[in-house]
Amino acid sequence: MESSSQFLLTLGGILLLGLITSTLAHRTCLPRVTLLLVFGIAIGQAGLNIIPLEFSSYFDLIAEITLLMVGFLLGSKLTLDSLKESAGDVFWISFCAALITAILVSTLLITINVATDIAIILGCIASATAPTAILDIVSEAKKQGQLRPRQIKFSNTLLSIVAIDDVWALLLFALGLSVAKTLNGHGADSVFFLTAAWEIFGAISLGVLIGVPAAYLTGRAKPGQPMIIEALGIVFICGGIATWIEVSYLIAAMTVGTTIANLAKHHDYPFHAIENFESPFMIVFFVLAGASLDLASFEQLGLIGVLYIIARTLGKYLGSLLGSQLSGSSIETKKWMGLALLPQAGVPIGMALVAANQFPEHRQILLSVVITSTILFDIIGPILTRYALKKA
Repeated sequence: MESSSQFLLTLGGILLLGLITSTLAHRTCLPRVTLLLVFGIAIGQAGLNIIPLEFSSYFDLIAEITLLMVGFLLGSKLTLDSLKESAGDVFWISFCAALITAILVSTLLITINVATDIAIILGCIASATAPTAILDIVSEAKKQGQLRPRQIKFSNTLLSIVAIDDVWALLLFALGLSVAKTLNGHGADSVFFLTAAWEIFGAISLGVLIGVPAAYLTGRAKPGQPMIIEALGIVFICGGIATWIEVSYLIAAMTVGTTIANLAKHHDYPFHAIENFESPFMIVFFVLAGASLDLASFEQLGLIGVLYIIARTLGKYLGSLLGSQLSGSSIETKKWMGLALLPQAGVPIGMALVAANQFPEHRQILLSVVITSTILFDIIGPILTRYALKKA
């Protein structure tokens, strides 16, 4: 009984205090994401440590549900109509931002005598971004009516870029691991390519298989748009199957969202239900993410970590600038898209854990650099994204 009362009190407290935090975000220059993370740090293990262990144990499940909804919503941005204007921007900026970041981070670390195999892996990990934080910032700005038409176009391009960023990150990471194993004397190993191919293309296939029938069957009970039950059922089934067959549930959810958005012509707006339901999950997700951060890892940052952060920041900016030049983007996109892509969340930590299992002798440096930089980009990245969105 005590356990259930603690759980409910903690959940209610986080939601209400999270609502207050969101209100404060409207009155300050800080985005809601950063304030929720700071609030989580204050009540988590690095602060007052008042979140019960039983509640914290649900973080992985809450994170998965939140990311499924985020993927579904991001997928809705990849419609044929929207891509007619920005397909070149989306492809070239996402590709160049990921590739240039990986190259710049790896090269800079090699110049200070970091082992080449680990430098390559860290470079590939640096290419990933945080779709959840970026979507929340854009959604918050739209709800407050802060965006002018040119900013709306910028934000839609940003969300489309983020939607396919994880695909490039997974491919680069698989390639980086294989190259690192070759350099380390283990010989080339195709298993990482096969795993990455299965994670990506298996997820896309699953998304299409679920999305095609869903596009035609949903929205019939209530003409115009699907009910919340339909939307959640599709998202949860997609996530469950994706986890079961070990493909990327984020990419699968994006594919479902893209498929429905392009095929469901009888829907007025097929994602309205999810948008109204995701907010409490977002609040709990970011507060628990902040509560789980270990600020003591900053002590292990060192020169490698500092250069990693600097190189990743430059890589995202210069890569976005190059991609914008190749696609003939607007001046606003060239100047501000790189800053908007800086948030980084849980995906890099998962990559670091995989790499640490393959290279146990480098486990300490991999985890300390990636975890510490992720904390920093988690807190500062959303601020820069919001600033870029305002300046665009």
